[in-house]
Amino acid sequence: MQSSTSTIPHLIAAAFHALSDPLRINVLELLRQRELCVCDLCDALEVSQSKLSFHLKTLKEAGLVNSRQEGRWIYYSLNIAQFNALEKYLAGFRNIHTIPSALPCCDSGRD
Repeated sequence: MQSSTSTIPHLIAAAFHALSDPLRINVLELLRQRELCVCDLCDALEVSQSKLSFHLKTLKEAGLVNSRQEGRWIYYSLNIAQFNALEKYLAGFRNIHTIPSALPCCDSGRD
């Protein structure tokens, strides 16, 4: 079983990967307004359900969206907790003004 400390870098990397695609950003922008079903997302983005399905899977695996099924429809919404976690991670870099130089390497046997 993975420890929570090894899971955190994985979730951060997955979230940034998910945020690296313009279509996925467009999905998130639509979901900022309200929960939407797949058919509404397809119509708004003018993409096929099969193409959107791949992107929704990526967003879901990154923890950025939640889904729920109602009858035969699947509805998607933002997972605000994951966005808060990303914001907290990035905030850790906010106050870095200088980064100290590396210490001299102590391994004299290296070439």
